[in-house]
Amino acid sequence: MHAEKIPPAPSRVTIRDVARAAGVAVGTVSNLLNAPDRVTPDKRRRIEAAIQELGYVRNVGAATTRAGRSAARTIGLVVVDVANPFFTEVTRGAEDAANAAGRLVILCNSDSDSSKERRYLQVLEEQRVLGALISPVASDRRRLVSLRERGMAVVLLERQHRGFCSVTVDSVQGGDQAVSHLLDLGHRHIAFVSSRLSVPQFSNRLKGAREACRRAGFNPDTVLVHLESPHLDGRSVGRQAARRILDEQLPVTAVFAAADLIALGLINELMSSGLSVPGDISVVGYDDIADAAHAPVPLTTVRQPMRELGRLGNELLIAEATDLRHRHRQHVLGTELIVRGTTATPATAR
Repeated sequence: MHAEKIPPAPSRVTIRDVARAAGVAVGTVSNLLNAPDRVTPDKRRRIEAAIQELGYVRNVGAATTRAGRSAARTIGLVVVDVANPFFTEVTRGAEDAANAAGRLVILCNSDSDSSKERRYLQVLEEQRVLGALISPVASDRRRLVSLRERGMAVVLLERQHRGFCSVTVDSVQGGDQAVSHLLDLGHRHIAFVSSRLSVPQFSNRLKGAREACRRAGFNPDTVLVHLESPHLDGRSVGRQAARRILDEQLPVTAVFAAADLIALGLINELMSSGLSVPGDISVVGYDDIADAAHAPVPLTTVRQPMRELGRLGNELLIAEATDLRHRHRQHVLGTELIVRGTTATPATAR
């Protein structure tokens, strides 16, 4: 029995091989890989054709080690729930900014698990990515500071810490807009539905809702009832809140849901039980995900600029990692009320 002879592995194509095939200097190929704007269109076409023909694969790890982290082409994006359409839009915005800068995004899903988040950040650091764009599970500033001290740029999404770049949305404004709309329609018994208030965005939306009540001359404790759930899945939170409203016969005429997924789960449960939206109960969501406009009853909601959140965050990250004159900035984006079909005057008023 004869052992099959295995051919030797092909030698790795080098940058010198590409330069020779394209008829350019090695430095010109390096410029194309690191700063393509510095290469003329004709030479760019020749180099790209040579890369394709030879099958050249860049050794990013070695290049990053030689040139420093600022030469890295990858950016880590760490989100708490990749299944949430909110983070889908944030990721699209981050990708847009990364692609415009000739870089790529590595998406990491922490599942709201701080230990999983810690492992992802460790791997990103080992891979010497340009930096981490992160929506943190918890406000563990020390861990983020230690990453910065070891040379990784860090930008926060929907969180603020002193000394860090961040992009947030004014959730207090959004909560105010939602409940002001319901008060203007004549609702005086409103449920605020959310998961845990330890999530700053949810607590700020409730703060805005209470401010709207006070400005309109009402006691928030009389107008608002908070239905909080330990669940993380938005639709489950909404369904559970609907069951409480029905089973406990809570005298609410409207619901402000802290997220569109919560609103959609709640509406589905209410309508399955024979109630009409907005005939019996009005509902306002928050986010303006794609499903909001295309639901069986188009959802009135508070729109937040999700793609802009990701785009601005990545632009800040790239600037922090590559510009020695960069100064930390905190962007706070505004919200907009989008009125559709799930809100109307209370049934008693009609």
